[in-house]
Amino acid sequence: MLDKIGIPKSLSWGFLGVMLFMMGDGLEAGWLSPFLIESGLTVQQSAAIFTVYGISIALSSWFSGVCLDVFGPKRTMSMGLLFYVIGTAGFISFGFETMNYPVMLLTYFIKGFGYPLFVYSFLTWVIYRTPQKKLSSAVGWFWFAYCAGMMVLGAWYSSYAIQYLGYVNTLWTSIFWVCIGTFFALVLNKDKFEKKQINSTKEKVQELLKGITILKSNPRVAAGGVVRIINSLGSYGFPVFLPMHMAEHGIETTVWLQLWGTIFIGNIIFNLVFGVVGDKFGWKNTIIWFGGVGCAVFSLLLYYTPVLTNGNLVITSIVGFIWGAMLAAYVPIGALVPSVAGENKGAAMSILNFAAGLSTFVAPAIAMIFIGSVGAEGVVWIFAVLYLASSIITKFIRVPEEEEMRKEKTSLVS
Repeated sequence: MLDKIGIPKSLSWGFLGVMLFMMGDGLEAGWLSPFLIESGLTVQQSAAIFTVYGISIALSSWFSGVCLDVFGPKRTMSMGLLFYVIGTAGFISFGFETMNYPVMLLTYFIKGFGYPLFVYSFLTWVIYRTPQKKLSSAVGWFWFAYCAGMMVLGAWYSSYAIQYLGYVNTLWTSIFWVCIGTFFALVLNKDKFEKKQINSTKEKVQELLKGITILKSNPRVAAGGVVRIINSLGSYGFPVFLPMHMAEHGIETTVWLQLWGTIFIGNIIFNLVFGVVGDKFGWKNTIIWFGGVGCAVFSLLLYYTPVLTNGNLVITSIVGFIWGAMLAAYVPIGALVPSVAGENKGAAMSILNFAAGLSTFVAPAIAMIFIGSVGAEGVVWIFAVLYLASSIITKFIRVPEEEEMRKEKTSLVS
């Protein structure tokens, strides 16, 4: 049954482990920043903590795939758990309780290395162990587990835990949840992974550097990384300016938060749907038509719907739900890019994971740079054009079968 729906049976416990790990990691996302400010930090100091956290996430994401090739998935994921526990415990004990700002910066930076090494290494493990005909479905299940843990279960749990345990104790419980997730992913999960045979230190360094050198040696992987950055532009860019736009047309901030939640309910559900669609309709076709074109159209509609309907929440929510669903149509990029990387799937996944982390900087930067000159409307159009550009880029990422056909045609012509 599991194999039929796209979950590799030998890795099934790992998906539950990822969900619980991300539940622990995500439980503080909605309240930590205002809590730190109320506890004595300035807005700038709080922002700096999350900035260094984002930097370590991006770095850890970049090397998660190649670390799996060198050290194996269980050792790499265990490293992720270790970084998370050390960073979180240090942040609470030596940073927050004494309001030691430099220590808070350092420990939250350490924590940022945790979840990418854990969850993205598991994703790479899935890529290696899943038959190609089910690869997109398996990637869809991964993102379902990831998003459900981080954006749904973490938020729900913390909303109740804070009332009964308080903020600091709720933060401590995050370690409990990531350890439970690790138990499912690494102890109950019995799948055997044969890592690459690397004997010398020099070979290990070369293998780790493939997370960088593959950008030059395989431009198709680099192109896939660009598509992955574009995929998340709206997710990280819209919150910068869209709430103010919505408020101007009758949708207040509290209602916007409910709307944003509706958007990601659509995204979570359709991570599964488009995983299956990608295997049936084609990975590239799904990304091009539903991902690129779909996101371009519904990004514009998400902006203009409250204008044209005088802030009608029902219609705007429907449009937002569909936009969230179209974001999920990029799921097959996790199957497409490793397929063009040959034996270097770990390095390819490192690029995709780094791109996912990089988008957290790129999207707000685009909004900040252009909103002063072209306004919110212009930024939305920039995002829409970039989504269309991702469709064009995807068109030219040839999978091995297409590459063979191209070579055959070239040889016939010559």
